Amino acid sequence: MAINTAHLIYFSPTGTTRRTLEAIVTGIAPTQIHHHNLTHNSANSPLQISSGIAIIGVPVYAGRVPADCLHRIANFKSDNVPTIIVALYGNREFEDALVELRDVATTQGFSVIAAGAFIGEHSYSTPENPIAAGRPNADDLKLALTFGQQVAKKLKNRDFNTPEIEGNVPYKERVKFGGLAPETNEENCTLCGKCAEVCPVEVITVSDSVKTDAAHCIMCCSCIKNCGFNARAFNHPVIQERTELLVNNCAVPKTPKIFI
Repeated sequence: MAINTAHLIYFSPTGTTRRTLEAIVTGIAPTQIHHHNLTHNSANSPLQISSGIAIIGVPVYAGRVPADCLHRIANFKSDNVPTIIVALYGNREFEDALVELRDVATTQGFSVIAAGAFIGEHSYSTPENPIAAGRPNADDLKLALTFGQQVAKKLKNRDFNTPEIEGNVPYKERVKFGGLAPETNEENCTLCGKCAEVCPVEVITVSDSVKTDAAHCIMCCSCIKNCGFNARAFNHPVIQERTELLVNNCAVPKTPKIFI
């Protein structure tokens, strides 16, 4: 089966999921690649995908697919198009995220033929407290490219079976986000508006100061990682405690897992 078109569907606040999908599709080598970036609501238009291959990628938040991802993926439907699903996690565990994504994709009409759990720099990672810093690295992206080549071979052999994927059903209980949000260092802030621009849930407003609706923050840390002036940071004791636990318990680099 020749692959002419690939649809990359992803929620990627800090860019790690997008980079991994781009490496996978390089291994598949389709003629055309269409990006469907679900990170921002403005780019989230309903779409029916009827041909080619789809690659759906999401980050893992506390072992699950972020709720906002689920709402945005629901705008996409497929006519049984062969699909790869990908979860990016911060070197802790991907737990039930892949099986949840499989079930959501299947409900929307996608035919899941392969899955991968890859590692991306954790949202809480900082230079002072690195957690999977710099990942996906060159080795991760090479594995992603090889994974794409394996999927292309599977398609060439007309093998459309869904592999066994690690995870549990029912899924683990969803952790509720909200109530905590990064803070702004006003001395460093230039009011450039970048933090509001990159926020995937649009809870940041910039006028004569920066205001964040903490009740609806998903703690993706995109505003921190995209600030060029080091003006955003998580200073809350709860986040500092979680970061310390991750640094102490998740220091050994994990290797991506693929299911094909």
